[in-house]
Amino acid sequence: MQPQPTPSHASQDREIESLAEFDEVVSKHGSLAHFRVQAVDLTARTRDLLALDTAGAVFLGCPMDADAAGRIRAAGALVFPPVPGVPFDPYRGLLYSPDELFERLDAGYEATPDARAYAWFQQTKADGDVFSSMLRAIHDDSVSDALDELLVGARVVGVMGGHAMARGTQAYEGAARLGRELARAGYTVATGGGPGAMEAANLGAYAAPFDDEMLTEALELLARAPSFTPSITDWARAAFDVRERWPAGGASVGIPTWFYGHEPPNAFAAHIAKYFANATREDGLLARSNAGVVFLPGAAGTVQEIFDNATPNYYESRGEPTPMVLVNRAHWTEKHPTWPLLQSLARERAMESRIALVDRIEDAPDALKRLGG
Repeated sequence: MQPQPTPSHASQDREIESLAEFDEVVSKHGSLAHFRVQAVDLTARTRDLLALDTAGAVFLGCPMDADAAGRIRAAGALVFPPVPGVPFDPYRGLLYSPDELFERLDAGYEATPDARAYAWFQQTKADGDVFSSMLRAIHDDSVSDALDELLVGARVVGVMGGHAMARGTQAYEGAARLGRELARAGYTVATGGGPGAMEAANLGAYAAPFDDEMLTEALELLARAPSFTPSITDWARAAFDVRERWPAGGASVGIPTWFYGHEPPNAFAAHIAKYFANATREDGLLARSNAGVVFLPGAAGTVQEIFDNATPNYYESRGEPTPMVLVNRAHWTEKHPTWPLLQSLARERAMESRIALVDRIEDAPDALKRLGG
């Protein structure tokens, strides 16, 4: 009978996600028993695989020599081989980076891994192929695992808002300054990872280590390509020009989806958790915003996010309600009158003291801090 892992074996310290971690485990433990190895190329570690105890280990998408694979299977390991012919790694152990998703941008956005993954999704999402749907599910679970590992101990503030907010506008600049102030206050800024208000907040976090002049100049450079339409390539290149001129910016998180594949991810989020399933992405973004959420003006998607966040606060299903700050009184009371309904839901419940409506984006950080106690 194959040995069963104990709870300690299932913990994160049993996961190996890079060749350096593999070598460290081999050196320290002299065994791979019960470890989980994710998407690590082990073709140069055949000697270790042939010699070490691998009982109860799981190898997810790890290239390796055929003899090594046969030996470790016989020793009680599970080996899930790499999946050929798909433009992404379903077993990936780490989040995406902008450089990874936009690789080959010089050849046009259509040549990038991000665009190719979207094209694959478009081809397979409606064909009913259980293999394709399984790959999407495995990929999204791997991304969630990597995101949880990244955010351990972080105070995360979500910034939600519409994709249509153009570079070069006052609203875009305000969202960027919001992201910068939140990052400087020690929060991890998390957005939906796309263009518009989402990009602006990630840009602000990126600008946090720099002075005011940097953000002003960056906004001017980006305004030359105000939208991702008609050219995603030009839009993305402008962002990479900013990153090249001011390298080593502040880190933040983007959580986009290929479900809305016509919206590209932005290049200012250092860590990108991109999903195929939008429902998983939406719930995951809000659930991880443990220090609150700021809602900038938006349309249907942002309205949905407000009530997706309000529901667990209403029922306290995730524990104590987290702060919710809506920005722009006219937008949320007249154009899309969401605030009156949110108030009525919150009345005489614990979440009542955790919601606020402010007129100006500059007021959002103070409101967030006040609501968070």
